[in-house]
Amino acid sequence: MKTPHRRFRTRFRVEVVSASLFGALFVLTLFRRDWLEAFGIEPDHHDGTVEWLLVAGLFVLFALCAVSARLEWRRTAPAR
Repeated sequence: MKTPHRRFRTRFRVEVVSASLFGALFVLTLFRRDWLEAFGIEPDHHDGTVEWLLVAGLFVLFALCAVSARLEWRRTAPAR
């Protein structure tokens, strides 16, 4: 049995790409918190506060984009 195809709007694609990007940066920052220092950016002088705020912010952005993409997926009816 063939599954029906869906026609997605550009919004869905942008949300999926954004969620993927924020998710990848979240994982990178979670495991490699000093990657900002590699670019010469040291706003907290190796305190780690900015990195933890960045981890939390990236996770929130990832979750928002993922939920938004999921809602768009459910809103899109299968093409006939």
